[in-house]
Amino acid sequence: MKIAQRAQRIDPFYVMEVAKAASQLAADVARSASPMIFLNIGEPDFTAPPLVQAAAQRAISAGRTQYTQATGLPALQEAISRWYATRFGIAVAPERIVLTAGASAALQLACLALIDAGDEVLMPDPSYPCNRQFVSAAEGKAVLLPTTAEQRFQLSAQQVEAAWGPRTRGVLLASPSNPTGTSIHPDEMRRIAQTVANRGGITLIDEIYLGLSHDDTFGQSALGLVGEQGQRLTNASGRPLGEDIISINSFSKYFNMTGWRLGWLVVPPALVPVIERLAQNLFICPSTISQHAALACFEPDSLAEYERRRAEFKARRDYFIPELNRLGLTVPVMPDGAFYAWADCTQACEAWGIDARHPAHGSWDFAFELMNRAHLAATPGRDFGTADPQRYVRFSTANSLAQLQEAIHRLDKAL
Repeated sequence: MKIAQRAQRIDPFYVMEVAKAASQLAADVARSASPMIFLNIGEPDFTAPPLVQAAAQRAISAGRTQYTQATGLPALQEAISRWYATRFGIAVAPERIVLTAGASAALQLACLALIDAGDEVLMPDPSYPCNRQFVSAAEGKAVLLPTTAEQRFQLSAQQVEAAWGPRTRGVLLASPSNPTGTSIHPDEMRRIAQTVANRGGITLIDEIYLGLSHDDTFGQSALGLVGEQGQRLTNASGRPLGEDIISINSFSKYFNMTGWRLGWLVVPPALVPVIERLAQNLFICPSTISQHAALACFEPDSLAEYERRRAEFKARRDYFIPELNRLGLTVPVMPDGAFYAWADCTQACEAWGIDARHPAHGSWDFAFELMNRAHLAATPGRDFGTADPQRYVRFSTANSLAQLQEAIHRLDKAL
């Protein structure tokens, strides 16, 4: 059977490859004194809160399970619009919000709508691997630009300007980022967006962890960009700069609805009918039950619960990161959001006789050695880019504090 070239271009998702190995080993040690602790998958340990679950059950009981329009339930578009206003102080018209089958569908729709064969999209290295695969699936090319801890592992406007070429279509960013949990400073975000707008390009930004920001400086949506003095920023056509930015978001992370597969896009008004036409053909509509359930996310009791959980995620971060640093698994930038720790494992590799400089070994071998020695699963850096992947390993802090404490105990013993 002949496999399409686009399919052959897609790299394996190594996060899942490691997860398979961890699950296999977990089955072997399940009845041991130290069963496997999984810090490799970025999934909240919380499930949808009670009001959301009850709303889904009511929708099923009432037979509200048929197709919605391709852009989603108007009531949910309006609820998200109100959330932007109350949480971030941004006016986002409901008509600009397109509900999707998870953030993955949102990224696919945006890439298919905006990227032609051969177009190049600038992205930071490290970054979430699936994002660049959406670019590849649209026949584009992801151009990874190495970043450093000094720039919070995020792109700078200077890098964007220097890397811009004749085939460059725009940038695809993430703030907060997976795997680093770091966000783009608003001042730098403004400079990047202005640079891209001046070039006639597109700015796509993955904001699926925005609700899990722990620092008010960074916890702002790029949709509300303003100048240093709070002045309104515009593009060459005089439209607000934030209206030209395409934001991808999701109910999976902050709203704890991972398996419900529901996300959204915020797009410029002119792009809505284009996205709608693609969505009609590719997806028909997002899950109707998930949409009815998601309406309950914005009830006061649900929002209060989400904020309580956000505080718990922060407490986990505040415990885990200093402990990793103490053990020599240095996290060079304190994550300001999400639930990840991007740790330098060079010192640990050397202690275990692993060649920390070899791109194919380093953190990859360390992750497997960690599974065997400590029954602890983490994700090696290979998935996230090509700039020093052997140096870094990603831990997820989405687990309970008790599990994180046990993980540190095992790391302390193993190292």
